[in-house]
Amino acid sequence: MVPLMKKTQQFLAGLKLPAQDNHALAPSKKRFADGGQYRIEIPSVEGPRVFREVLAAAKDLKVPIHRVSQGSGVMLLTNAEVSEMARIGAEERIEVCLFVGPRATFETGAQASSTAGKVIGLQHRGADQLVFAIEDVRRGCELGIRSILPADAGLIWVLNEMKKKGELPKNLVIKSSVTLPAANPATARIFEGLGVTTLNVPTDLSPAQFGAIRQAVDMPIDTYIEAPDNFGGFIRYYELPQLLRVAAPMYLKFGLRNAPDIYPCGGQLEETAVRMGRERVRRARIALDLIARYAPQARMSPLGSQDLGIPEV
Repeated sequence: MVPLMKKTQQFLAGLKLPAQDNHALAPSKKRFADGGQYRIEIPSVEGPRVFREVLAAAKDLKVPIHRVSQGSGVMLLTNAEVSEMARIGAEERIEVCLFVGPRATFETGAQASSTAGKVIGLQHRGADQLVFAIEDVRRGCELGIRSILPADAGLIWVLNEMKKKGELPKNLVIKSSVTLPAANPATARIFEGLGVTTLNVPTDLSPAQFGAIRQAVDMPIDTYIEAPDNFGGFIRYYELPQLLRVAAPMYLKFGLRNAPDIYPCGGQLEETAVRMGRERVRRARIALDLIARYAPQARMSPLGSQDLGIPEV
């Protein structure tokens, strides 16, 4: 090892950060509070009908679901739709995670649609948009939602401060978005300090890189086992045993390759969203079968665990 590089690695170690990726694939001893190593999340559940269809598919295919998430935002659901999703989640003991609505790609600025300017991601532009985003979260919580999906670091910090001061429910889950991913252990540590409850990471990290992030933080890691095309389209089912070994506890998410980007979703895309939701459940069944074959010792969390953001209605 080059002496100067060794010095840098020692400095990182002094910060209680891993000095290199987990090349040895040393196993994670961390778990969910219930002892589980993994949970199943079905993303892009864009409304009550899609939710019901996902649950029907889960029953048919015997797929336990711990969390569903939605990407169009609270702002594009009516009060009745948010309430219905909350009611279904409460009845089924499933976390319902809704995206924060206003974002750079929905607003009037041009940078987010430019080739180089896409780096802004789904952040909130200006103080007014920050207020709008907070109002979106307030409305969701008032209607029973206890899990939200922000894509702006400043918003995450404010929401966590609001939780501390009783302005938002103390049990509100803050799930960082894959559009605001933590790509290394230091960034993951920052996100944990901001108040992130579960952490999204880039879709293309190696098992060794997953393992390094796991060594730096205790919160669960979210990852796409099959990523949508606009996030790389990676299909990583056979990597599941290694990922569970080094990165537990994890939420396993199932996007779809060769599928349209449906955000923002509404009635004009509902049939497509339903078909995609059912297929995501089928993909989860494939993953569960593979885990049973190659990692039978891996333990899934029981359904309805206390730390899930299950709606309160």
